[in-house]
Amino acid sequence: MDHTNDTNKVENQYDASQIQVLEGLDAVRKRPGMYIGSTGINGLHHLVYEIVDNSIDEILAGGCTEITVEILPDNIIRVTDNGRGIPVGIQPKLGIPAVTVVFTVLHAGGKFGGGGYKVSGGLHGVGASVVNALSDWLEVEVCDGKNRYYQRFEHGKETAPLAQMEATEKHGTQVVFKADGTIFETTEYEYETLLGRLREQAFLNAGVHIDIADRRGEETLQEHLHYEGGISSFVEYLQGQKKAQEVLHEEIIHFFGEDNGSTAEVALQYNDSFNTRLLSFANNIHTIDGGTHENGFKNALTKVFNEYGKKANILKGDDKFKTEDVMEGMTAVISVKMPDAQFEGQTKNKLGNTEIRKLVNDVTYEKLSTFFEENPAVAKTIVEKSLLAAQAREAAKAARDRARRKSALESAALPGKLADCSERDVELTEIYIVEGDSAGGSAKGGRDSRYQAILPLWGKMLNVERARADKVYGNDKLTPVILALGCGIGADMDLSKLRYGKVIIMADADVDGSHIRTLLLTFFFRFMRPLIEEGHIFLAQPPLFKVSKGKKFRYAFSDEERDAAIAEFTIDGGKCDVQRYKGLGEMDPEQLWETTMDPARRTMKKVTLADAEKADEIFSILMGEKVQPRREFIEQNAKFVNNLDI
Repeated sequence: MDHTNDTNKVENQYDASQIQVLEGLDAVRKRPGMYIGSTGINGLHHLVYEIVDNSIDEILAGGCTEITVEILPDNIIRVTDNGRGIPVGIQPKLGIPAVTVVFTVLHAGGKFGGGGYKVSGGLHGVGASVVNALSDWLEVEVCDGKNRYYQRFEHGKETAPLAQMEATEKHGTQVVFKADGTIFETTEYEYETLLGRLREQAFLNAGVHIDIADRRGEETLQEHLHYEGGISSFVEYLQGQKKAQEVLHEEIIHFFGEDNGSTAEVALQYNDSFNTRLLSFANNIHTIDGGTHENGFKNALTKVFNEYGKKANILKGDDKFKTEDVMEGMTAVISVKMPDAQFEGQTKNKLGNTEIRKLVNDVTYEKLSTFFEENPAVAKTIVEKSLLAAQAREAAKAARDRARRKSALESAALPGKLADCSERDVELTEIYIVEGDSAGGSAKGGRDSRYQAILPLWGKMLNVERARADKVYGNDKLTPVILALGCGIGADMDLSKLRYGKVIIMADADVDGSHIRTLLLTFFFRFMRPLIEEGHIFLAQPPLFKVSKGKKFRYAFSDEERDAAIAEFTIDGGKCDVQRYKGLGEMDPEQLWETTMDPARRTMKKVTLADAEKADEIFSILMGEKVQPRREFIEQNAKFVNNLDI
């Protein structure tokens, strides 16, 4: 506990009487997914977020300026802040210390109108007790400016009463816990994942200091996060990630407004790409699925662009921009804070407060209109880009209609090379998108035709880095994919019409295969993102080697597995044969089935949005028009060239 903080600056005192109890702790350990989303890697990280969110709430209350998050050996987490410290006095209703209540009683905390917090982002008192319930053990230390207090819990139950330790003038809370390995699929934290979340918090709370350190390896990974520019710095950071893009205006557009205890803040900047990146937050919680604050922003944005387009004679007659037009090339961050945030679902992916829509709408409309009036050159550049987007949208509609008419005339809406399956239940069907006719032939011969469809692709596909939807519809390499999946692309996409529950990319384990995978992932990310968000995209994992000796053989999916198989087969002396598969076409149908396509034996990687974003970022660098970022990437990754796979 190295930090001190002057709590005299805090208007409201935070004491035991403000810890209100709604109901007792339920069987969280029996149904952890109800509280943290899943027991996989995302749920594991959610434990850290819940404890950090409590410290973030202290920042919002004005009682905290510094947070430290550490991953210790054996995947133990330690979170320390210099806030006011969880109250240690006796909670009137239960007759035990408030800090004990916070960690052992579900729905207990200072966030239900007791005056402890005006704004909060945690799970309304659920977070600390849930983390405790899902941990092997948890230890909490509280410094209240007079004394240090300590308590330990195991599997959610206290092992001894709260103990008063030595005197101290420090303020703050420290929580140390180890996730329960019998509940979670893995207890191995990902440093980069936690770093990304903490960086968000540093951007959203301008001026706060957040430190993260990973102490599990020989060398400590660590970073200090501090951004005085707040969400404007966030937009600048996001634009910097896309090194292949050029911004259309140097100044980041930023505005802020407040009403009745709630605040709305927006920062945005346009670039020359065709992509949109909009991140929204409510009380520092990332609202992945948007909500009322995003709706208010989009409505006002579209209205401002249409009014300016008419006034500047950029829009003619009855022409009007749609929201998708005015968002093309935009990077934006929306951050709202309010006393009573209403989220949909326990993991708070979508904001539901209706009153915040009006606040964001009014602030955006007023401030953006003023900015356009005061910066006509910037306004003209941005609005003219939206005009091009609108024209491309109309061209895409025409191209889509032509594709539909052509399909109807040919009396088949499915591509000719598609080997379809007989099953029609989307929950059971899957399509393998395969590189080349050779591999396609093996896949068709080896598949289970009841529920596995095969679509061979040939040649290099369209570079979607510089393409809008109208170009995609007219591309003979991507059109078969669009027709086979059946759900459309872009704004016209309807996931309910998807013909296959699993879309599996199966490409060779070489540079060309990597190229195909990256092109397809980038295409799905930009034009069919719901497929990734809903978990429909997979990467097949074909073997790299076949190691054999006599009648014995093993398939190896890595150099390590190959070496292990060689060692196993040569214990008794002699040599074994090692075949390196250069392409899927080298495997006969039976081999491809038993190694890569048989659901009982295959290994597949589900593509996450983070995977696709990474592929998109690298693709932008390698296939964009700017030379310098491409040169830097190649120089930085040259040492990995033998194993480079995107």
